[in-house]
This record gives sequence, C-alpha cells and structure tokens, in this order.
Amino acid sequence: MNFKKSLIIVFIFCITLVVTSCNNKKDQLDHNTSTPNKIFSRGEKVTNTNFTGNVWLNNLAQADSINQNAVGNVTFAPGARTKWHSHPAGQIILALEGVGYYQEKGSPKIIVNKGDVIKCPADIQHWHGASKDTKFVQVAITGREKGETIWLEKVSDTEYSK
Repeated sequence: MNFKKSLIIVFIFCITLVVTSCNNKKDQLDHNTSTPNKIFSRGEKVTNTNFTGNVWLNNLAQADSINQNAVGNVTFAPGARTKWHSHPAGQIILALEGVGYYQEKGSPKIIVNKGDVIKCPADIQHWHGASKDTKFVQVAITGREKGETIWLEKVSDTEYSK
C-alpha cells in the first residue's frame, strides 16, 4: 500500500472517530436526566394521582431522625401542577428554571420565576406547578417533623387558568 492510500485511510478513520464522539456526546446531552444546564437530574416520572400533567421527581434527601426535612427536585411539564395540599411543618420552594405558579387558598395566583423563593406556611392549603407554556423546575424543602403532606382535591382547569 502506498503512502497516499495510507493517509486517506487514516484520514477516514479520524473523521469516523470525531463523528462517533460527537454523536455519543449529543446522546448524553439529549438524555432526559442530564443536560449541561441542569443542576440536578429530573429523576423519575411521578405516577401517583397527586399531580395533573407530566411531573418528574428526584428525591435529593429523605427526612430521617437526624434531619426532618425532605428535599426534592421537581420538574413540571407545561401545564402540570400539584393538587391542593398543605404541609404540617411548611415548605420552601426554590425556583431553578422556567416559569411557575403558586397559589394559597383564598389568595391570587403568583407567577414564580427562576431565582424566586416561596415560603409556604404550615397548614396553609396551596398548589404549585408550571405555567401553561413553560416547564418549571423547583427544589422543594419540606419539613416532616409534624407529619406528611396532606393531599386534597385537584386544582381545576378554571382555578389554574385564573
């Protein structure tokens, strides 16, 4: 084999390696739990009835005898939301990405943007989720020392749209 043919084969081999490497990197970035702009993976799809729409939960810390707080990264698809609920020890929501809504029973809905912090008082009925056109990612810090979340009725489409 002459030098020119060897050079062409090496060139084709190098191009193949580059293309394969780029495709593998793209596959990694496209995977639903890992993108370069995410702090936490979105976790597992929630399959219980406490939410409307598509929601994913990554339990970051479970409450235990040392620390009574549960911490979860929650990703709401556009239009997704919780049921009305309350927390006996309250909750803090840290908005990481997108546009969301938060509403306490009897109060107007609040628009929540990246960087906002919401303090949900103990025993106050509320709901939260994504806006209708944008996903919403939050970290929820929930006190468990006085008991688990109390889930109530669904947030109706009318309530959500107000």
